[in-house]
Amino acid sequence: MVYQAQTAPFAERPPDSALKRHSWWQAAFVVLLVGWLYSSILFHLAKQWFNDPNFSHGFFVPAFSLFVLWQDRARLAREPRKPSSWGLPVVAFALSVLVVGVLGAELFLSRISLLLLIAGLVIFFRGWNMFRAVLFPWAFLILMIPVPAIVFSQITLPLQMLASKVAAFLLPIAGVPVLREGNVIHLPAMTLEVAEACSGVRSLLSLATLAVIYGRAFETRVWVRVVLALASIPIAVAANCLRIIGTGLLVQYWDPRKAEGFFHSFSGWLVFVVSLAMLFLLHRILQVRRRQNGGRRQSMNMFLDEIQ
Repeated sequence: MVYQAQTAPFAERPPDSALKRHSWWQAAFVVLLVGWLYSSILFHLAKQWFNDPNFSHGFFVPAFSLFVLWQDRARLAREPRKPSSWGLPVVAFALSVLVVGVLGAELFLSRISLLLLIAGLVIFFRGWNMFRAVLFPWAFLILMIPVPAIVFSQITLPLQMLASKVAAFLLPIAGVPVLREGNVIHLPAMTLEVAEACSGVRSLLSLATLAVIYGRAFETRVWVRVVLALASIPIAVAANCLRIIGTGLLVQYWDPRKAEGFFHSFSGWLVFVVSLAMLFLLHRILQVRRRQNGGRRQSMNMFLDEIQ
């Protein structure tokens, strides 16, 4: 009788296959519910990616996050499942942000609530350890959400003024007379206006996203990844300034009509390629310095061994 009493609880436990099927059905139900809540929001988000060139990089962000999750699937499967009730307040806060965003017609709030909801669900069903394990692909999703228009204008205007000032300072050194009025540069042959599209914010956002992807794919040191991501900002700004200067030189020494035609469209792609090359060069410099420092440490260790 004692033996039967001890084994009865083990016989009543459901098999692992049943637990897995239950987890899959649970996950499918949550995904469908979230999809129903955010279907309209996601549709308009994808529509903005397609129509607004400033945020066309948004298509690559969720794709890369899913790639990272797939790449780390073995490590994530080994994470212990420790559900936490602290996920419920996060879910409640995310839904509150969603309601405020929808009622106030604030797209940024309604979109950011999706990331908060994902975080809360992961914590509630799998625990804090799992959330820490997926922190990078989750945080990377922030780059897919366009910034509010008021913030976007606060970014573009200083970039326009900076590009105008740098061009007005360097063009006279190259022999081009310049008269600057705000973001308008008056040249002898024509007038150039550094408009919002020429502010460089488009290449800045795209380059920052690619810098994070590049660092995650080709670098293991966290501090180097951070350096590459931060360096993308001055690199994009400098490359855009070079674009404005190149346009001014083209107007002065070649043909003003060329500056308004093919070169104006092509220069944007050319500047972005140059920015990527500069980012790659910075990474190579950091790698070379790492090997040099490693060689010095090895030589010092050999020298100390010989002394001993």
